[in-house]
Amino acid sequence: MTHGDQLEFTDVYDAFVEKFKPKKTTDDCYTPDNVYNAICHYVCARFAYSQEAVVRPFWPGGNYERMHYPSGCLVLDNPPFSIFSKIVRFYCNNNIKFFIFGPGLTIFGGGDNRASYIVTGTAITYQNGANVMTGFVHNLDHEIYVEACPELRNIIKKENDKNLKKQKKQVRKLSLPNEIITAANLQYMATHNTPFRVMKKDAVFVRKLDNLPSGIFGGGLFLNDRAAADRAAADRILLSNREIELQKFINRG
Repeated sequence: MTHGDQLEFTDVYDAFVEKFKPKKTTDDCYTPDNVYNAICHYVCARFAYSQEAVVRPFWPGGNYERMHYPSGCLVLDNPPFSIFSKIVRFYCNNNIKFFIFGPGLTIFGGGDNRASYIVTGTAITYQNGANVMTGFVHNLDHEIYVEACPELRNIIKKENDKNLKKQKKQVRKLSLPNEIITAANLQYMATHNTPFRVMKKDAVFVRKLDNLPSGIFGGGLFLNDRAAADRAAADRILLSNREIELQKFINRG
């Protein structure tokens, strides 16, 4: 089997497997704990609720319409966005107090003037990696219809930035040798005006290396010696003149 045949077989197999994977939507956007806890603290402090009164009816397989809501409880959760307006109407119709997440750019789609709408102008990176502009809808204030809330934005952004920082640190820990090139490497070259090509006869697609604890995100090409050397040379071109001089100084040591 040639390298080209191997790549073609891999593409066909991946497409076959992909059909059986559950599709991720905004309904699968589960909130990181630190972001949720910060929002919960803000809401309970602002509207004078105990955190013990908070209930979360939205989980895989849960049924928010059949759930028992204790007297004096507050629904504070991230519901499926696909039935967002239905959920808002249900809580308003049943006089159940709620403060729920909603799609930031279409937050008024809740479509019920018994509710209040909060626009934060910030996104949350959810546990499945989706980065979604997020707003909120509630029935805890009968006078405010809509508001822009910088205070809540700053709270969310602070916690979300913590999570993004952790993710970046995890990515940096994965150091790949010159024999591997990924789409991310090529994107960086393209955006830094560095042309680079890999011939089919010089590479084969791989998903992981034996000495790496995890796979290569998105897979990569395993290069032969000649292509690996070309890749190393291209990486050197990406260095600034100052960085090249610094490298020469270090090499002398």
